[in-house]
Amino acid sequence: MMAIIKSLLDTDLYKFTMLQVVLHKFPQTHSVYAFRCRNLEDTAYPLSTLLNEVNSELDALCELRFTADELQYLRGLRFIKSDFVDYLELFQLKRRFIKVTIDAEGRLDIRIEGPMIQAMMFEIFVLAIVNELYFSHLDQQSAWQVGEQRLNDKIILLQDYRRQMAAYDVPFLVSDFGTRRRYSVAWQEQVIERLMAVPEIFRGTSNVYFAKQFGITPIGTMAHEFLQAFQALDVRLRNFQKAALEAWVQEYRGDLGIALTDVVGMDAFLRDFDLYFAKLFDGLRHDSGDPYEWGEKAYAHYQQLKINPKTKMLNFSDGLTLQKAWALYLHFNDRFQLGFGIGTHLTNDMGQTPLNIVLKLVECNGQSVAKISDSPGKTMTDNDTFLAYLRQVFDIAE
Repeated sequence: MMAIIKSLLDTDLYKFTMLQVVLHKFPQTHSVYAFRCRNLEDTAYPLSTLLNEVNSELDALCELRFTADELQYLRGLRFIKSDFVDYLELFQLKRRFIKVTIDAEGRLDIRIEGPMIQAMMFEIFVLAIVNELYFSHLDQQSAWQVGEQRLNDKIILLQDYRRQMAAYDVPFLVSDFGTRRRYSVAWQEQVIERLMAVPEIFRGTSNVYFAKQFGITPIGTMAHEFLQAFQALDVRLRNFQKAALEAWVQEYRGDLGIALTDVVGMDAFLRDFDLYFAKLFDGLRHDSGDPYEWGEKAYAHYQQLKINPKTKMLNFSDGLTLQKAWALYLHFNDRFQLGFGIGTHLTNDMGQTPLNIVLKLVECNGQSVAKISDSPGKTMTDNDTFLAYLRQVFDIAE
């Protein structure tokens, strides 16, 4: 059986953009990542039965290297620096940094511990591997049939949205954000190929491999782990968001200007997102909490800073369907530029219950880090004491 991951480009763009900053700003950082399935009660069978298969896939993953053609593609991205590509030419994931076991409660346990310039690259690969292995043991024929029908319906819907979009000044832009939750690599490829039939709406994909293959735009900037790392770096905890945003600005100097807002919640983020950052960043990404409330807060913030919101972009990426994205578009398109990153609804809408699995940074340089999401179920840490302290520092209620 062929390995699931066949290229180190088969991951999300933000893994490369974050890794470049880590390599340049804090390459010595040590990190720990922990796996969690948020919907264990909905799985068709225990994930622990996948133990041996996951370990075999990781063995194969750690044999991969970037090819000359892939490195040349990365060099062609304006924001990727030549010394970083030189590093990637030597890059190979090390098997000793990732352990897959069964925990005391019989659950699949995946833990990554090692230099952040290695550890952070495992995440998307591991999630894609677990997903594809899990669904390979269910009825694939019926899943593909359901998936094909639903994908056809989505294309028809997008063509209808394209017609309606002509009445508005701002385009309705949709991107594929589904690598981590995909049914399979083959299904994601089919989805992207079909979405290209609506180029006025389909903006690109977060997956670098498919962006290269199809000649479309790779999409992405930063994830939670990047900002979380600064909770354990040499800055005051209260200033970690400012330090992270400043490091990003210094690295990219105008490129990749979408900031993630929900590491300690939108309210705490906006207290740090002052006029300086609001002018430097092109916009904001929503990944938890009520999207309408979030967008209204962003609008009020830009208004207060006397920045025209129409010059800024809101990117929504939290559990979206095409219908939810269109409703948000209708609500905000007279005030902002808009983008919508859609994951599971595009790459794993097959009539079978998707896994809700994550692999999150929980420790950095021997210190706990945490995410206090605007959605309660998304908060994640290995240290409740640190979580309570973080809430106190940023004045966040339980």
